[in-house]
Amino acid sequence: MKNMTLANIAKVTSGKLFLPAGFEGFENKIIAGAVNDNRKIEKDFLFIPMVGARVDGHDFIQDIFAKGALASLSERELDDPKGPYILVKDTKLALKQIATEYRQQLNIPVVGVIGSVGKTSTKEMIASVLQTKFNVLKTEGNFNNEIGLPLTICRIKDEHQVAIVEMGISDFGEMHRLGDIAKPDIVVMTNIGQCHLEFLKNRDGILKAKTEVFEHMPSNGLVILNGDDDKLVNADTLGRRKIFYGLNNQQISATDVMPKGLSETSATIHIAGEAIDVTIPLPGTHNVMNALAATAVGVELGLTNEEIAKGLGKAETISGRNNLIVIRDVTIIDDCYNANPVSMKASIEVLGKATGRTIAVLGDMGELGADERELHYEIGEALETNHIGYVFTVGELSEEINKSLSQKNSSCMAHHYSTVDEMLEDLLPIVRGGDTILVKASHFMNFTKVVETLKTRLG
Repeated sequence: MKNMTLANIAKVTSGKLFLPAGFEGFENKIIAGAVNDNRKIEKDFLFIPMVGARVDGHDFIQDIFAKGALASLSERELDDPKGPYILVKDTKLALKQIATEYRQQLNIPVVGVIGSVGKTSTKEMIASVLQTKFNVLKTEGNFNNEIGLPLTICRIKDEHQVAIVEMGISDFGEMHRLGDIAKPDIVVMTNIGQCHLEFLKNRDGILKAKTEVFEHMPSNGLVILNGDDDKLVNADTLGRRKIFYGLNNQQISATDVMPKGLSETSATIHIAGEAIDVTIPLPGTHNVMNALAATAVGVELGLTNEEIAKGLGKAETISGRNNLIVIRDVTIIDDCYNANPVSMKASIEVLGKATGRTIAVLGDMGELGADERELHYEIGEALETNHIGYVFTVGELSEEINKSLSQKNSSCMAHHYSTVDEMLEDLLPIVRGGDTILVKASHFMNFTKVVETLKTRLG
């Protein structure tokens, strides 16, 4: 990490560097990286211990030096330390200060991906495109908060040519803090949906909170906006350049969108009067939108149409995000990492494209504020519109989905349960070859258990 000597880290964190006997002169040594997990320590890394609900990272400080760590931060003085450490008041704050300082040393473009829905999938799509030309560093999984983002910045090495960072928030002010660390040159805004309403109240609040990032971009930065989103069409980018993508005659748009089962989607992408025929190895119109965002980033960074098409053709999803698992002629759509009304409806649309019997296993969606029951109730219409055959719901709020279908006299065979275990007792016996099963809920519902149980029984 360029210029990140122990002395400089102590300075930017307002900390005090301690060098035990035998480590004289180490103040000028440069750390190779920074992690908050002692299991991920590599040679010359800085360990950042954090105090959690069940584990205190300080308990592992003495052990990290045997793994090759150069130094550690600490919120308390250490007795007989086995290596250098920097005493700071708050290790989480110190991590952000270190990442902010390091970001200022970097001379590569940083792409920030923000929005209510689809950040992780869009980030992965952008990475797939840019990797056809550049050495890319991207956020692992969805490490997009005030710990995950600075850890991602600290992973950038000399060989990286572009960084793609996901930026997630749930309240006002958070995007200011993330933006101050990342200082993105390009920002992609996927949409303004109904997420984190518990704190942001409504879509206007979400827009206000997310657009805080513009204040932390360079004056010549580029904002890439979903032009099909009514809230983003007139978004004030504070003088930064902006381009729009979407399905409705935007600057970068798509026509002839055709699903090819659950495995692929074809489309023609239009850029500045030119057309590119692409096949995206993922289902759903929402993935075409992700592809358009990735195309916009590729154009800005100088990729050819051929490179863009090649990257889109290699796009992959990650576990828990519309991940298709096929076992014994049964297809599981593993989309259980998280859920909100927009992503829930998109996943149901994908399920509706399947041949054979369709089964939706749905759970509660969190952080929807005062309208949470109504927003769950509306999911019933999506299930009916897409002619889903069987619906299994779990959770107090998801009972509204079941209620909606019942009141509509829907043809969907709907069942509701209080627990996952109760639901699985009824689900497992009916599953047969040719079925497609969507598994989706907010993370706290622990629907990974549903996916793993299905995989075990079918395997």
